[in-house]
Amino acid sequence: MAEIDYREYEHMSPFEIKDGLMKLAKRSAQKSAHALLNAGRGNPNWIATTPREGFFLFGQFALSECRRSMDNPAAGLAGMPQMNGIAARLQAWLAKHADDPGAGFLSKMVDHGVKAFGFDADAFVFELTDSIIGDNYPVPDRMLVHAEQVAHRYLMWAMGADAAAGKFDLYAVEGGTAAMCYIFKSLMANRILKKGDTIAMGTPIFTPYIEIAELEDYAFNAVHIRATQEHRFQYSDDELKKLEDPKIKAFFIVNPGNPTSMAIDAPTLKKLVNLVKTKRPDLILLTDDVYGTFVPNFRSLAVQHDRCLFLLEIFRMHRLAARRDCHQ
Repeated sequence: MAEIDYREYEHMSPFEIKDGLMKLAKRSAQKSAHALLNAGRGNPNWIATTPREGFFLFGQFALSECRRSMDNPAAGLAGMPQMNGIAARLQAWLAKHADDPGAGFLSKMVDHGVKAFGFDADAFVFELTDSIIGDNYPVPDRMLVHAEQVAHRYLMWAMGADAAAGKFDLYAVEGGTAAMCYIFKSLMANRILKKGDTIAMGTPIFTPYIEIAELEDYAFNAVHIRATQEHRFQYSDDELKKLEDPKIKAFFIVNPGNPTSMAIDAPTLKKLVNLVKTKRPDLILLTDDVYGTFVPNFRSLAVQHDRCLFLLEIFRMHRLAARRDCHQ
């Protein structure tokens, strides 16, 4: 059997290795009767059908509600949905469409919101109806009332938080890189960071973090806190010691790592929290936990340290939630 020389892989980034594995998997799938399902991060080659069925069916109900208040077919115009009695009307509408894909999902969803969250049924269904129609601009200026409560409870579960972790204010944005841009801009606008400051980044890290920091508007001096394969992508004591430098104003972390999918283990988290509490109480921590649902019993840094500014791509996490138990 021919020997394999692995040294060439030492010079490849984790992203290159991931791409190489995908190519191998695709070639293997072409030679077999099995379809390749890309269960990795980013854009998969499959979709979850149930929520989409519910979404598109609910849109039809929302249009019927608009036509209920005003209907002008000749002009192609309808009115605005009305809140009073809308939950009962949805229930009756779903009964007529019981055989349509998504009907059962919608019925259970509304029932869950009322029972598990204590929502007023009319207020909850009206928020969903009004938002799916998309007839408000430039409001709302933040997440909708019921949607924020649902997202918040999901975040608490995904981050491994308990009731004592407190409450997070949620701000939904149009994408992961946009969120990074807003975080950098907010830090500058609020004079928390200024141009030319020294920051730390846990590497390997999602590329936009590095690229944004290097832009002329920020010109940050970035210190890399390296998590190496030899240490199972955990930060060694020597790497964490770099954070003791008072010139470092903030530490940007992706946890679990991108593209490693390895979460910071409990001992390392404890060391990091202790370092900040005892030696660097002025250090700001920013954690991007987008891939937390890959890791069983995940616990975010954001629920262990009260000086943590938190960045998370919630809707990408929602797609991954069902796979928490099958990834280490």
